[in-house]
Amino acid sequence: MPKPLRVDDAGEPLRLMAVHAHPDDESSKGAATMARYAHEGVQVLVATCTGGERGDVLNPKMDRPEVWANLAEIRRAEMARAREILGVEQVWLGFVDSGLPEGDPLPPLPEGCFAVQDVDVAATRLVAHIRAFRPHVLLTYDEKGGYPHPDHVMCHKISMAALSLAADPNALPEAGPAWQVKKVYYHMGGHRNRFLRLDQLMHEHGLEPVYTERLASFPDDQRAYRLTTFVPCADYFSVRDEALRAHATQIDPDGHWFAVPMEIQKLGWPTEDYQLVLSTVPTVIPEDDLFCGIALPNPEISPDYGI
Repeated sequence: MPKPLRVDDAGEPLRLMAVHAHPDDESSKGAATMARYAHEGVQVLVATCTGGERGDVLNPKMDRPEVWANLAEIRRAEMARAREILGVEQVWLGFVDSGLPEGDPLPPLPEGCFAVQDVDVAATRLVAHIRAFRPHVLLTYDEKGGYPHPDHVMCHKISMAALSLAADPNALPEAGPAWQVKKVYYHMGGHRNRFLRLDQLMHEHGLEPVYTERLASFPDDQRAYRLTTFVPCADYFSVRDEALRAHATQIDPDGHWFAVPMEIQKLGWPTEDYQLVLSTVPTVIPEDDLFCGIALPNPEISPDYGI
């Protein structure tokens, strides 16, 4: 673990928890942010709600019978590699993947899967980890799950329920002493402004734009208006991409995730973006740091928080 370069007012290393629905979500949402903070000595913990057992094999090169037959085990191994690359710790909450229902009407969700659990009961598993880890900051998805996968929506629900339960000294005493998370953020990386800027730069550099179809799907993107926090982390985009590639069943190395050249990404949108939804400390919007109002200043960190 690197020397903590940033601490709170009690002199303790900063702690960041990210709650995700499936293995690979941590590498596609906020991964460069986590890698940057981990490099600075922040303690980072990913809580993964499900094992991704009902996921698809999205990489054509991995679409083989033996992969499908052992998907759960393979995805656990992929997660182990990704967390090593990012420099974070990780825990499994142990719920079963709900799968992504398709059809009209949509079929019922599988019995016993994550998305059909009682929210308050399911949240107790996360409460225990919040109280044990004591994060200053927690990252999760917005009320729509970032996109309408039932496990992502459920991840939001149990995250918000667990935050309240974890802070209540009268709730779940068996889960350990109460802990109040100081700041809570929603991931907001997939917004129109970012895609539009990257496509503009692709065009200016004589390259084929990547996001034309996606941009057409949300002409009035409300997410862009919810942005509060822009974390500079372009130096860690390559770490993010390496972690993504570790999830080989889920990420096509020749696919859209890597279609925009790295230099254009760094030039066009060098931050990962969030919405601050809860804060018990004073801060000023817009922020450039998840720990604004929590971390003590450190002269070893430059104004853009690079090392």
